Amino acid sequence: MLVLAAAMAAPPVFAATNTGLPDFTALVTANSPAVVNISTSESESTSDSTTDKPRRPEFSIPNAPDNEQLNEFFRRFFGDQMPEGPGGIEPRASLGSGFIISKDGYVISNYHVIKDADEVVVRLSDRRELPAKIIGTDPRSDIAVLKVESKGDLPVLRLGSSDELKVGEWVLAIGSPFGFDHSVTAGIVSAKGRSLPNENYVPFIQTDVAINPGNSGGPLFNLEGEVVGVNSQIFSRTGGFMGLSFAIPIDVVMNVYAQLRDKGAVSRGWLGVLIQDVTGELAESFHMTTPRGALVSKVLPDSPAEKAGVEAGDIITKFDGHSIETSSDLPPLVGSTQVRQKIPTELIRESKSQKIIITIGELPQEDVAQADSRPEPTDKAKFDTRLKIRVRDLTAAERKATDLASSGIAVEAVKPGPAEAAGLLVGDIILQINFKETKSATDLFAITKELQPGAKVPLLVHRQGSPLFMALELPK
Repeated sequence: MLVLAAAMAAPPVFAATNTGLPDFTALVTANSPAVVNISTSESESTSDSTTDKPRRPEFSIPNAPDNEQLNEFFRRFFGDQMPEGPGGIEPRASLGSGFIISKDGYVISNYHVIKDADEVVVRLSDRRELPAKIIGTDPRSDIAVLKVESKGDLPVLRLGSSDELKVGEWVLAIGSPFGFDHSVTAGIVSAKGRSLPNENYVPFIQTDVAINPGNSGGPLFNLEGEVVGVNSQIFSRTGGFMGLSFAIPIDVVMNVYAQLRDKGAVSRGWLGVLIQDVTGELAESFHMTTPRGALVSKVLPDSPAEKAGVEAGDIITKFDGHSIETSSDLPPLVGSTQVRQKIPTELIRESKSQKIIITIGELPQEDVAQADSRPEPTDKAKFDTRLKIRVRDLTAAERKATDLASSGIAVEAVKPGPAEAAGLLVGDIILQINFKETKSATDLFAITKELQPGAKVPLLVHRQGSPLFMALELPK
């Protein structure tokens, strides 16, 4: 009775079947015409070919192996070879999906679908094939904006809000997996705000919707028939669907779309910090009751963060009114912020809360990379009996190579003890202990001498070009 009353009070937009599951037929009928198949071609000289492996549709599949069974699958569906063009040039075909969002012919797809394409063709459900112009691409978000010319009779999709999407909500995908046009798959939202490797500026929507090569760039719908995401990646150890699909939130997509359409390029906000998660052990060393926030492990020179007074060891807990629970929460918020906007930011510094204002800069086109050089052992190494490590001062050449102007001492040996338990490794460069800089081995001995037995303090090191905080606990 309670279920019946709830259903009568808030009837679903699409009718439920007699099994209690949603009926997607009306949604598919209404929206399929605006979902398109995208094929591309890229000229490649056959004389340069170094492999006999079959051509595959472009798709992003983390951890996909290159095995014979998968190759055989693709051979059965796509054949061993593509026909040669004139002059010994072999056209490479790529199959993906997309959708029309405006009557004047703008189409959204994935960047990796049309990457390096010489020609792009959009095919509609009514079998019309329209040549498409690439308006702009954004590799960081994996979004491409295309434009087709028509008489104004193009079907379009309605856009929803990915922010309002809820975990557990039903969603549906339409696309062309393996070239099978307008295939429909459904599932639920498994999680929101997922951060994937090398994709810091996209808070992905994770679903269990069956997504395969060819679905890339296609729309993800809610039950209202609104687009809430663009299907982009799957996690797979086999090359096929394994229950983990990832879509780019439509709110991110439309921000990128507007910039590509109007300017041809995408501008993102930038703080200029390297961050990491606050673990339970680190929270204890920072005297926090619960682990939360984004721990700043490095502040880049002449960055907006440095100009605002942010320091390594600060923990950012709130940005522009948004709470930062994990480090992955911060980059998407910063990236979507307009350049030169002044943003109120809250942080914890040495157990005390502070409020600052940061003027957002523009994210550089190329990520800032720091070179690293492993220090060579010298005869000037000294052993710290409390931490059970042997350390030495850095040479001038090492400081230049690692871009460490003043602080930093090299770790040459790690014996069983508190430093080893914290995760310190040979080759690490110690930058701080308990917020105090270690400019020399003498500094280290002075700092550790002051630490009380049983104390838990943060330890900042430079490892393989990146800063890293760890929790150091002294024996009682």
